[in-house]
Amino acid sequence: MTDKITQLNDAKLTENGLSPTGETGRVLLLACGALAREILALIEINSWSHMDLTCLPAIYHNHPERIAPAIAEAVAKHRGSYEQIFVVYADCGTGGALAKTCKDLGVEMIPGPHCYSFFEGNDRFAKIAEEEFTAFYLTDFLVRQFDAFVIKPMGLDRHPELKDMYFGNYEKLVYQAQTEDPTLTAKAQDCAERLGLAFERRFTGYGDLETALKPLKARN
Repeated sequence: MTDKITQLNDAKLTENGLSPTGETGRVLLLACGALAREILALIEINSWSHMDLTCLPAIYHNHPERIAPAIAEAVAKHRGSYEQIFVVYADCGTGGALAKTCKDLGVEMIPGPHCYSFFEGNDRFAKIAEEEFTAFYLTDFLVRQFDAFVIKPMGLDRHPELKDMYFGNYEKLVYQAQTEDPTLTAKAQDCAERLGLAFERRFTGYGDLETALKPLKARN
């Protein structure tokens, strides 16, 4: 993995996102900061030199009402520099607002209700969702940023007694692993223990994320 990926700062991706990785590509991937490592890894693995990446703050995961307006602003800012912009967000809690915004702007977005679905594979996730309605999901990024996305926003660092109110109806924590990383797996298991949930690790790799990006070929 290149220094570009290993040197990414998760805290900065959470609060600030990621500036464009360059202006030499023909396709700009406009993504959630929580996906930066995975997308850059896919660009590297597949030699997608025609793609650049920029990311909105990952913390919008907790404020979905901010996503569609921020996407519209980013598209307006970058559209003149690229032949194509592809939005690497699923619905992500926007209640259809993001899909409408993308349609109005004439840009495509990744299909699916949220990142847990497209990492699992949208077809597979649709089949298991009813069976796992008491599951709480984490990805690699959310394991690394568990305190920033779960513990602190819910006030559990100050009021741990609220844990049962928030998580009493959950039964297990499903860690959707994008990478084979024993340290992350151990941390994910610790997250489950902190929430009082059973633990399941499920290796998903990049799922439908790679499938969605592959067709974005460079134009001649």
